[in-house]
Amino acid sequence: MKEKSGPPAPVPSPVPDASTPRGVGRQLFTLGRDPLPPMKRPRWLARLPHTLVGYLAVFFGFMTSAQLQDLYDVHDPSMVVLSLFTGFSIGAAMFRPVAAWWLGLVTSGFIAWTIHDGVGPGQTWPWTPIGPFAFAPLVLLVALRVPPKVTAAVIGVSVACTGAAEMFFKPGHSQSSVIGALLVLGFAGLLGYALRATRLARSQLVAQETLTEEERARRTLLEERSRIARELHDVVAHHMSVISIQAQVAPYLVENPSEELKENLAGIRENALEALTELRRVLGVLRSEQPDDPAGAHHPQPTLAELDGLVDNVRGAGLEVTTEVAGIRRALTPGVELTAYRIVQEALSNCLRHAPGSRVEVGIAYGPRELHLCVANSAPTRQAPPSPGAGHGLLGMRERAGMLGGELAAGPRPDGGYEVSAVLPTDPPGGSSHETKKDV
Repeated sequence: MKEKSGPPAPVPSPVPDASTPRGVGRQLFTLGRDPLPPMKRPRWLARLPHTLVGYLAVFFGFMTSAQLQDLYDVHDPSMVVLSLFTGFSIGAAMFRPVAAWWLGLVTSGFIAWTIHDGVGPGQTWPWTPIGPFAFAPLVLLVALRVPPKVTAAVIGVSVACTGAAEMFFKPGHSQSSVIGALLVLGFAGLLGYALRATRLARSQLVAQETLTEEERARRTLLEERSRIARELHDVVAHHMSVISIQAQVAPYLVENPSEELKENLAGIRENALEALTELRRVLGVLRSEQPDDPAGAHHPQPTLAELDGLVDNVRGAGLEVTTEVAGIRRALTPGVELTAYRIVQEALSNCLRHAPGSRVEVGIAYGPRELHLCVANSAPTRQAPPSPGAGHGLLGMRERAGMLGGELAAGPRPDGGYEVSAVLPTDPPGGSSHETKKDV
């Protein structure tokens, strides 16, 4: 049994390309909805443009009515209808600018036809004195929403209609209004083009800044992951070397070892050496990408046992640092030791850069299954100098904690300082809960 489906969703028609004359012509007859966007800043003035357009609609509707009565002696109901249509076209331009422009152009034509027989010597025709100024908001609102070529076409059609009316229907004693209409409408079009170009440039700048920030964060994340991979490879390579040496020495520690035991130990050593070779090859590739990176130097990776030396260096740089260790201090897995050291190191570096003269407290708590870290500083006593760093140290610390299944939080303190706290599992996912160390 077939399931009945509803009507397909309407597909929005694409905007015609304004780079060709045909595309410009199609946009002149695109009467779709295109609302006037609100101001983004300040927010309490977001609807200010709409309020101004509404005021202009009322003002020019009233002025059109006054001039039709006072200058052209129009007192029949058509005067009220034409005044209402003049104001309505300006208000409608906030939502359908091209359609409102056509409505305003047709309304201006009816006004010219209505006042044709009442034009006195020296009076303007086909525009009333207020006419070009009442029509200018329509051109401005169109120019804010369409490409420059379409704006030029809108102004050209308006001025061409004015010239054609004067050429064929102009009263003999009236005054020309083509030049005045061209100046007023041209200025409105240029103003709209400038405002539209500024808005588009600002939007593109915001989008580019967002993309740049995302790309910078992504690049920093990849660099931090590469650095973590190099450090962890060093740790794994060290343990593989120990396994290889233990497998080589083990037969000499047993009296009369069997051939089967020797073969098994030889196989363990061969596998360890093969794995060590592959690790060194991969580690060499990682290091060759950034040969000048100090993290890639061949030296033992730091642990929490070296924390006192790190704190002494920070004290020598001018910060007052106190440390407190709670719980039973013990050796943890190399990955946890390295991650904890790097998090404390980065947090202290941030204190040096961003909180000069502050007091720093470093807390480490050894729990049964978790290691708690906390680095908190008070408010700085002097202004921090500009820092050339990328500003993504917290991203690297979170990445390190996340790779072990831990958590990291950072944020300002009520006293004006800053605090970084982390919780790392002492038995990370995928690791063994017990680690046996043997001296060879």
